[in-house]
Amino acid sequence: MFVALYLFCNYIKRMNLIDTHVHLNFDTFKPDLLEVRSRWQDAGVVHLVHSCVKPSEFSQIQSIAKKFLEVSFAVGLHPLDVADKWHNCMAEEIKHLAISDAKVVAIGETGLDFYKADNRKQQIMALESHLMVATELDLPVIIHCRQAATELRRVLQKWYNDNRKEIRGVMHCWSGTPEETQWFLDLGFYISFSGTVTFKNAKDIHASAAMVSPDRLLLETDCPFLAPVPKRGEKRNEPAHIRYVADKVANLRRETLEHVASQTTTNACTLFGLTI
Repeated sequence: MFVALYLFCNYIKRMNLIDTHVHLNFDTFKPDLLEVRSRWQDAGVVHLVHSCVKPSEFSQIQSIAKKFLEVSFAVGLHPLDVADKWHNCMAEEIKHLAISDAKVVAIGETGLDFYKADNRKQQIMALESHLMVATELDLPVIIHCRQAATELRRVLQKWYNDNRKEIRGVMHCWSGTPEETQWFLDLGFYISFSGTVTFKNAKDIHASAAMVSPDRLLLETDCPFLAPVPKRGEKRNEPAHIRYVADKVANLRRETLEHVASQTTTNACTLFGLTI
């Protein structure tokens, strides 16, 4: 048994995985971040993209990225924070921060969330401002979408029609139907699956994970949220658990874990301009 476990652990280490959405600056990671890092390294995670909920987090996230060479990051304002924190100069602030550090590889997270907030016009205005910055800097956007797929599709299509400029980005922690998934694939977006893909009753997510084209597939933990099965009962998710997401996606797609790891790593490098 010991030999089998040793061989499995070394197999995992040989697989390169990229966690494309983490929040390591949250207080829950402060006591043991070095140990968390050791576990993601043992799990074969070779790079992480740290998302940003609000620009005031920038210095915290930047500090983590300086400490851990395998961490890149984004800057933006989460749609649920728009009502309280958006101001007229924020787009310029996000742009300034984005160009201040070469490890910034994306704008976001931005998007629309009509599940917990109803300030639709304000969220759309903030999203369009993020798109403007991302287009100007030629960076991808990290998109949060909850119960807003139809309106998000309209906004993104209108943006393209009005500006005739390609929008690169990822639908993060995706939970849409296969039909909605195809909308955003047609717009050129990558689709990223989190621990929710391992949930037993997540039928739409399962179907979407199975049908995404191989060159648009990404993986994430969205840690510390949404721990995957078999870690779902734990209070904190962490990057090492990305292997459970990868394994479930491979199962749904009837592909090997190694193939999914290799493909999603290549895709993340392509979208975010990473070198590993």
